[in-house]
Amino acid sequence: MTVNQPVPTAIRRVADAGGPNAIEIDWSDGSTARYTPRLLRDACPCATCREKRTAPRPAPMLQVLRPEELVPLAITGMKPVGQYAYSIAFTDGHDTGIYTLEYLRELAAAS
Repeated sequence: MTVNQPVPTAIRRVADAGGPNAIEIDWSDGSTARYTPRLLRDACPCATCREKRTAPRPAPMLQVLRPEELVPLAITGMKPVGQYAYSIAFTDGHDTGIYTLEYLRELAAAS
């Protein structure tokens, strides 16, 4: 993290199209960004998710879903990791991604 990099000044849950699932972050540079559960889950930076995103896609098959995957995707928890990142947990049971502040800023700019 660079010295001049913006940091969160407030984090809150806000309503999105599916209910109160989105996370909104106010940054120290005065900007505000909204992150939906789908955006964050699809962009998970953990090694397993990165590998799945870059692996060749097999021929389409009928996918068997686990019970937790049948629940609408939502953020169930968000904990700071030091002063540089957040660990985010989802209703599908996934919680291994560590979202650095720099990465969260990149996601806000891309959405």
